[in-house]
Amino acid sequence: MKNIIIFDKNGNSSTKLENILKTNEDYDIRTLNIEKISEAKKYNPSLIILNLEENKTKEITMVNKMVAPTLVLNCDYTSQIIIRGSSYDFLKNISIEKELLLKVCNLVRIKELVEKVKLVSTTDELTGLYNRKYLQDRLEAEISRAKRHESKVSCLLFDIDYFKVVNDMYGYEWGDVLLKKIAEMLKSFIRKEDILTRYGDEEFIIILPDTNEDNAYIFAERFRREIEKMEFIPAGEEERHQITISGGISSYPFLKNIEESANTLIRYAEHALYNAKKRGKNKIVQFSQINIEY
Repeated sequence: MKNIIIFDKNGNSSTKLENILKTNEDYDIRTLNIEKISEAKKYNPSLIILNLEENKTKEITMVNKMVAPTLVLNCDYTSQIIIRGSSYDFLKNISIEKELLLKVCNLVRIKELVEKVKLVSTTDELTGLYNRKYLQDRLEAEISRAKRHESKVSCLLFDIDYFKVVNDMYGYEWGDVLLKKIAEMLKSFIRKEDILTRYGDEEFIIILPDTNEDNAYIFAERFRREIEKMEFIPAGEEERHQITISGGISSYPFLKNIEESANTLIRYAEHALYNAKKRGKNKIVQFSQINIEY
């Protein structure tokens, strides 16, 4: 269902416009007073229609800040010049229904394409998790938020032990099956506010806002034990293949006065993971527990 928001002077004068748009059953139409135009974002619209009964420069200039493609009705030439961007269109009136519906369809399609591009650019194709690009942007934002509110944020870096053996013994297809299975398990473990990403071939990172290192360890250890119990039986095998993971944990604020960045938080988690591997794998190690010069 495509959510279309109409803003006009009274919030109830777009009956004709609504009736035209409702000929398409995929459209969910809502009309609001133009004074609420600044609240557009909370409705998550596929399209905004700005229905002006007269030239309103204030509302016209807001089009450039809209959260969705925008169609401006009753728009004169001066207003058209003010509007900039590729995700808008204008119409003098709605008397030609076919033209109106065509413009609406095109703008809704723009929103769909923009969201698809965003999804592709921030999502790992195999697992459906966020990718490293998204992680970098979000983690910087989480560290800034933690700094403002004097709160904590933890980073968990998981690695599948002997993943290369799985690929070599059963083939890459079953390696992919294992990656997707672990990704789904992680999804079921995390909170809504946590950020789960595929970091490398067999590596996953979880960012835990408002979580200190000890609580992050409790979470990571619980997941490690769950993986130990996991059933992974490739086709043609009679017994399950033992799967374990190793993990490294780091937390912000850091122990020493150094650069407060996403790269630092991830680097510390990598050090802790490396230490877990050195200790025999199938372990979770906190960065604060290892002796390293930094």
